[in-house]
Order: sequence, then C-alpha cells, then structure tokens
Amino acid sequence: MRLGPHRWRRWSTLCAVAAVAVLEACGPRPSTLAEIRAHGELRVVTLNSPTTWYQGAHGPQGAQFELAKAFAATIEVPLSMYAVSDLAALRTELAAGRADMVAAAITPDTAWQRVGLVSNSFAHIKQLVVFRRGGRRPQNVAALRDSRVVVRAGSPQVAVLEFMKRNGADHLQWLEATHEDDDPVAQVSTGNADFTIVDANEFAFARQLYPGVNIGFELPDTRAAHWIVSRGAKDVAERVNAFFATLASDPHKVDLLRAVTADTPEFHYQTAAGFQADIETRLPALQAWFEEAAASAGVDWRLLAAIGYQESKWSHTAASGDGARGVMMLTLDTANSLGVTDRDDPRQSIIAGAKYFAQTRDKVPARIPEPDRSWMTIAAYNVGFGHLEDARILTQSRGKNPDVWAEVATALPLLAQERWYLKAKHGYARGWEPVRQVEQVMLYLNVLEWSDAQRRTSQ
Repeated sequence: MRLGPHRWRRWSTLCAVAAVAVLEACGPRPSTLAEIRAHGELRVVTLNSPTTWYQGAHGPQGAQFELAKAFAATIEVPLSMYAVSDLAALRTELAAGRADMVAAAITPDTAWQRVGLVSNSFAHIKQLVVFRRGGRRPQNVAALRDSRVVVRAGSPQVAVLEFMKRNGADHLQWLEATHEDDDPVAQVSTGNADFTIVDANEFAFARQLYPGVNIGFELPDTRAAHWIVSRGAKDVAERVNAFFATLASDPHKVDLLRAVTADTPEFHYQTAAGFQADIETRLPALQAWFEEAAASAGVDWRLLAAIGYQESKWSHTAASGDGARGVMMLTLDTANSLGVTDRDDPRQSIIAGAKYFAQTRDKVPARIPEPDRSWMTIAAYNVGFGHLEDARILTQSRGKNPDVWAEVATALPLLAQERWYLKAKHGYARGWEPVRQVEQVMLYLNVLEWSDAQRRTSQ
C-alpha cells in the first residue's frame, strides 16, 4: 500500500510517538559508567608483553595493568584485565562489547577511531633504532638504506616507518614479522636482521633478554600513547582523561607514568649476557629443586631462583668473605639452624634458603601487601630483620609509609650515616646493599617470569 503525503506524515508522527512511549516505559538508558558499576567490574583488554600485562610471581604485572588498576580504583570497581594476541584482536574485543576499553599504549589510526573513542594522550614514548653489538652502528635514518629492517606486523612501529617514508625518507624499506616469527629484537641479536625500531620502555626490558643488541640512535619523533574506550561511553572517556590529567602531578601516580615512558636504565652487558647463558646452562639442573622448595615455602619458584642467582649466580661452590656458601649463600649458623649438613649440596641449600626466606617473611607484618612484603623480606634476608625494622621506623619518622618498599628503600642507606644510625636500635648498617639486592632480584625475576611465560606459550 502506498501512502499519500498527509498519511505519511501522520504515520511518521504515530511511529515517533510510539517510540517515545517505549523509551519512557523502559526509563532512561543508564550511562556507560553506571552499567560498568552495575555489572561490578571494569573489563579491560590488553596485549601480553612485559610492559603491558603478564602473570608474574605476585600475580598480574605490567605498566598498563598498574595504570588500569589505578583508574579502576577511581571509579570504585575492581579491574578485570585480560590479554589477546594482537591489535586486530583488541579492536575485535572492543567492537563486540566484551571489553569496556583497551589499555595498551595505542597510537590510534582510523581503524581505532571506527571502533571506539580515543582518550587524550597520557605519554609520549621514544622510538629507538636498535642494532647488533659489534655490527655497523646507524647514526641516522639515512643509515637504514639498503638494510634489513624488521618490525612486528601491525605494530606502532609500522606506522612510524610509514610516516617517515611519506615525509622525506622515501628510501625506507622494511619487513614485517608475524607472531610465528622471532621477535624483531631477537632477529637483530642473532644477525637475521640489521635493525629494528622499538619503544624505549620495551627496549629497557628486551636488552636484558637479548644483551647482544644496543641503541643506534633515537628517532626525532616520539609516538603518542592512548587508551581506547568503547563507542558511546563518553562519560568513561571523560573520567579516563581526568585520570590522565592527574598522573604527572599526583606523587602517588607519577611512578605509573615513569613505567610507561622509562628510558633505558643502567645496563651491564656482561651481567645480562651471563644471566642469559646461565638460564640455558645452570638453571635446568636446579629448577626442579627450586620448584620443590618454593612449593613447601609458599613462594613462587622464579622468585626463589632470582634470589639464588643474586646470591651465587647459581653456583654450588660460591663462597663469600663472611663465610657464606652455596647456591643460597648460607652462613654456617643459619645452615646449622636449618638442619643443613652440606652447604655445597645445591638441593639442601635451596630448600634451606626457601625455609629461611619463609621464616623471615613471617616476621614482616602480614598487612603489607605483595610484592612489597617480598621485597622487604629480601632486604631483611640480606641486612637482617632488625636493620629493616630500623629503616621502617626511620621511614615513618620522616613522614613516609613504612609499609611501602619504595619509601623504605630511601631510608635504608641512611643507616650508614652517623646522624641516623646512632638513633637506630640496631646501629650501623650497610643499608645501600639490601636496596641494590632487591633491585637486582627484581630484574632477574622479571626476566625469569617472561622467559618462563614464553616457554610455556611455545609448548
């Protein structure tokens, strides 16, 4: 049936009235933020990488995880974060409504703008050109001519190269590695590629895994990092932008931002190269004992292995000037108290070391959350529980939180200064040593966690 113009207008009016009636009967649609609070969690999708999200010894870790957890706290809901394989999968999750937002330091293009709302930028990440140690060191973009440049397919670095090619560097050519191929940094390390481009914070971690690579030069332009919020969630996007606006000024959040924009920290090539070699040669003979000891002590085996590596480089014949011996560097008194008959026996040493760690951890207040409680346990393992308590008391007297390792770590070195140790119950301590000890264990643990995760994925 064909309607005349008057009937058409009347029919349209009736449809509009009916639609309004239906909407009014259902009530106003709740805001996206209200919906998130109603289903009781913030669903965030990300990528599995050492700088975004991964499972560590103390649960989920990574810079994007920490940022997302802090944001979820501002909207008073728990965080539910999970990882997918690549950028295309991230867009699929957001478009399908399975995630409320993407947190993965995205540099958005039109594909992202089609599936969600782009937040304000919260960081600008330096881009590094990486080459193999001993090889030809590139000084500028022109040096990439006629070279094998490899980047991960679909990565922000592809967009970086495309931008440079459009803006004067028309000589640029590159290959894109799929997820079935080795990581581009690994390819540079083995000589299968001449150069790659990588985020500065990614390289800070990658060079520990691949010590045979180095920085050639830094590209002139950084890349902007954003989150992507589901379409229509303007109220959530506004809250995200407000959260980002506080990052640089809030002392409690500034470390979260540093983790995203971090330059490469102090790096010791020999140490990193030796660690990688020892993972391949020494760890396999000890891993079963680390796992056995860790299970009995209630600690992650990788944390125990990281402590053992810091103590002895996993050498059962290691010895120190103060009489400590073995993989876990037990003193004679400690070994006797734990029933060890041979400190050079790696199994006895590891099991006793785990037991000693658990005994020390039990002295640290249970209210201190992980991983801070483990870091303080390691410090006490090194310097003694009494000195740790002196540092915690000093931390509190200086108006800081004695239950936060980062703040206790600033007080421990003061115990080597007369004006402070004369006031401490247990006196002088070489307080910088436990701080360095924890820093090294953190580094070794990060590498072990990621190496173990990669091994499990490949099985």
